[in-house]
Amino acid sequence: MSTAPVPDLPPTLAAIREDFLALSVADRLQLLLEFAGGLPPMPERLANRPELLEPVPECQSPIAFVTELETDETDDGAAVRVRFYASAPPGAPTSRGFAGILAEGIDGLSVEQVEAVPGDYPLTLGLAEAVSPLRLRGMTALLARTKRQVAERAAARTRAT
Repeated sequence: MSTAPVPDLPPTLAAIREDFLALSVADRLQLLLEFAGGLPPMPERLANRPELLEPVPECQSPIAFVTELETDETDDGAAVRVRFYASAPPGAPTSRGFAGILAEGIDGLSVEQVEAVPGDYPLTLGLAEAVSPLRLRGMTALLARTKRQVAERAAARTRAT
């Protein structure tokens, strides 16, 4: 298990990582289940539009997600923020937990912050002892697909301006 600092990790993801690493293996699994229970519901405008969600076939359970870029007006000008929404069945607590981690950890970040998240972030949570490598590969794939989708949306936004 790696306890070395992860460079350029956004504060929320760093705090999630620290929370996991501070626990025993059994308690890490419990924390993952808490993230599963905390996965926000899909917004009503997306809830009945599965064609807008990208499936993650690498996950053992059906999970799909979508990212959006939202412009917030601040005193310093406009800031583009990432919104992350995911759907996973209640009977898939591990997948829901992984999605919950990303929902809490990247929702509201800038495009640059999301792009800077290390691709192996899921492997730094100390879950290798608690879940199967196949499940960890699913979370890694969810993160990779999320980063790709955010980059594509940011590029499309740049082209449109």
